[in-house]
Amino acid sequence: MDRAEVFSKIKKVGVVAVIRASSAAEAGKLIDAAVAGGIGAIEITMTVPGAVDIIKEMAAKYADNDDVLIGAGTVLDPETARICILAGAQFIVSPSLNVETIKLCNRYAIAVVPGVMTVTEAVTALEYGCQIIKLFPGNAYGPSIIKAFKGPLPQADFMPTGGVSIDNAGEWIKAGAVAVGSGSDLTKCGGDYSIVTEKAARFVEAVAKARMK
Repeated sequence: MDRAEVFSKIKKVGVVAVIRASSAAEAGKLIDAAVAGGIGAIEITMTVPGAVDIIKEMAAKYADNDDVLIGAGTVLDPETARICILAGAQFIVSPSLNVETIKLCNRYAIAVVPGVMTVTEAVTALEYGCQIIKLFPGNAYGPSIIKAFKGPLPQADFMPTGGVSIDNAGEWIKAGAVAVGSGSDLTKCGGDYSIVTEKAARFVEAVAKARMK
């Protein structure tokens, strides 16, 4: 799957599940639960113990499922990005803007979503060809920031992450976000992974309803 298809699928589902866990076993259960609920874009963060091995395992597990994308998150540098790509990551997400990471991903034609907090950083991301830009942390702004960013940058596609919940996901979409990323608001379940599946379905529904209005 080429990176244009990856970006297209992220935009289509509208929700990226940000996976943070204390173990590989927990991460695997969270991923399966999110996928069962309809979220096919999975971001496995580098803060998870054994994250690269989990990416490799999940990339193989879902290799024949075109509706599931396995990506890497909390990628801070190009070295980590390359390791994740070799493990099978189909997209790379960063909490900040690191030009060398973007260049590495461009070199290997891998979708990359850098994090920004300012218009200056967003412009730099666009100059390096980024097709989706992560607004992080989203809860430092609120949905109205999308309109503010898109005033001077109407061509930019933004994905807020941080503080995105089922209750406000639709507000972000209505404000102009092409997708949202959710971590603890989606994955907090107290060990009952059916809760994650239920919340994933509600996230997908919230995004779909917001797009219809």
